[in-house]
Amino acid sequence: MQDSKNLVIAIVLCLLILVGWSALSERMGWISKPDPAVVAQQQEQARKEAEAEKAKQLASATTPDGKPLPAFTPAPGREVTVRTPLYTAVFHTGGGIVRSFTLNDYRSGVAADSPDINMVDAVTAKFSPLGLVVNKQPSWSNGVWSYEGADSYDVAEGKSVTLTFVGEVDKVRVARELTFSADTYLVKERVRLATPEEASRSVRLEFTVAADSRFAAGGNYDAMRIAWDNDGSLAEESSVEKLAAVVTQRGRIYWAGPTSTYFLMAIMPAVSDNVGLRAWTQEGVFRASLEPQEIVVEPGREAVCDVSYWIGPKERARLLAVNEELAKSVDLGMFSLIGKGLLWLLAKFHGFVGNWGVAIILLTVLIKAVFWPLTAKSYASMEQMRRLKPQMDEIRERCKNDKQAMNKEVMALYKTYGVNPASGCIPLLIQLPVFFGLYQALLTSIELRHASFITYLPGTDMLWLADLSSKDPYYITPVIMGVTMFIQQRFNPPASDPTQQKIMMALPFVFTVLFLSFPSGLVIYWLVNNILSILQQWMMSRKRRLDK
Repeated sequence: MQDSKNLVIAIVLCLLILVGWSALSERMGWISKPDPAVVAQQQEQARKEAEAEKAKQLASATTPDGKPLPAFTPAPGREVTVRTPLYTAVFHTGGGIVRSFTLNDYRSGVAADSPDINMVDAVTAKFSPLGLVVNKQPSWSNGVWSYEGADSYDVAEGKSVTLTFVGEVDKVRVARELTFSADTYLVKERVRLATPEEASRSVRLEFTVAADSRFAAGGNYDAMRIAWDNDGSLAEESSVEKLAAVVTQRGRIYWAGPTSTYFLMAIMPAVSDNVGLRAWTQEGVFRASLEPQEIVVEPGREAVCDVSYWIGPKERARLLAVNEELAKSVDLGMFSLIGKGLLWLLAKFHGFVGNWGVAIILLTVLIKAVFWPLTAKSYASMEQMRRLKPQMDEIRERCKNDKQAMNKEVMALYKTYGVNPASGCIPLLIQLPVFFGLYQALLTSIELRHASFITYLPGTDMLWLADLSSKDPYYITPVIMGVTMFIQQRFNPPASDPTQQKIMMALPFVFTVLFLSFPSGLVIYWLVNNILSILQQWMMSRKRRLDK
């Protein structure tokens, strides 16, 4: 028992000596407290060593083929210029956003000194087109970047060049590799991702584009909108009210982006399944983004995501060279197959004569020649109806109070003379798909943009049909077209019903007003078609008179 007490006393005395000695030493200055500044310096050194270790681990991350990630040292942003035969593009190294994208072959106006079209002007550049969003964070403002390369590149025919922007966003190493080719408006991008974390990391990427509404002339024939291809079907939204509230969709999105009738800025993910789309407007700029499926980045390994961008004119041949889905951005309507064939013929005629207006006239003559027998049959049927009109009027007057009897006698009259009242309409119905196909083809063909027919009014220096994609500035062709419609009506038998007669008489005026704002290339087609129809009707009338 005494031994236990002695042990307890010994332990207490030892503790008192240890505690008391430390307190006495500090009080007497025999030992000093750690300097806070030294402690902070040691902690900062430890943090830097930890970051260096993480950077070393990140640098050792490799692609599946064993290539290491590019080196990364944050640097101030600067501009890099890429020149190709088709365009001149300016990018900012702080995230790889595009500052300017000027098309070399397309001017903003008809005049020779008009500036070239810039797909990313000063207004659009504020919204960082081609900006990459990483885990909901804009990489151009919430990341640090570096770039090792020249300040400008000239890409010769048949060649390509790749710019690599390396950065870190949300503790994820990002390398953006943008490839530009001399013979296309397609810009390819490969995004390479790696993480220094010891565990796997989920990363969501969002690719963005933007375009100013000024790239569309406005109105019904060239409206700015957001378009996308969802599982092979073209969809569009031009309502500013709906886009202001943000339009969203998820599905098999092949491409999406702002578009006008003639120009397109679109994103195309390499993997189109389960892609999220957002479309909206902001300060008159139409914006769109695509978010592919979530990417899992394994430690010490690299993940890759591929996309492409189309920034330029909607030239069908170049779009088709990319893929059929992108070519659907040129909307040829429900009769697209006919429209494609007519566009091919139009281009062939242009190759022979070198003038798009003359090519439209030649194409109209060819279409009229093909349908000449059908229209002749239609006119012959209308002539038969004209000859029967006195008898039909007599029947209607006699049976005006007995509609059933009137219809019975009229049908008997048709049967007696072998007249089919629908025979005049059927040939015209057969031609409608061709008319609508050509209408849509001429309306959407970028070849007609700024293509001239008769550049100046004869005897003046005033621009006239200098742009077949815009309306006639002096409304000369629409008025003449309305006159030809009125003349054409004089060859047709008048409708038996007074109300129908009034409607038919008003049609030339209605069509004239409608065609005032039509692209002049379309007006030329309808005008020439009317003139040829009048000629055919006159020839048939003359032949009947000679036969008598």
